[in-house]
Amino acid sequence: MTIVKFEDIIAWQKAQDLCVEIYLVFQNSNDFGFKNQIQRASLSISNNIAEGFDRMSDKEFIRFLYIALGSCSEVKSMLYLSNKLNYLTQEQSEKLINKSNEVGKIIRGLIKSISLTTNN
Repeated sequence: MTIVKFEDIIAWQKAQDLCVEIYLVFQNSNDFGFKNQIQRASLSISNNIAEGFDRMSDKEFIRFLYIALGSCSEVKSMLYLSNKLNYLTQEQSEKLINKSNEVGKIIRGLIKSISLTTNN
């Protein structure tokens, strides 16, 4: 199956869901610097997937997927910190970290799949 639009990419869909949850859970945070950074990093994941896909080049798409993966790791790192700072409960942070891990695994799988296709 060939993907014809970025909206069909599972990694993009899951990244959007993660972003919505991040925005909602931090919407009332008074630490505006932290809130802004984690929200922007979460938004960057799906945006880079979309932008890379529309570059119409496997090499460029992979490059943007790696950027998205980096943003996913940034979100995860901030989620660990949010728990240590008591911005989130252990349960909230674990739930979002698990979702971040899932998004990261899907992105890694997509990178691997595209790499295998382009190297053959």
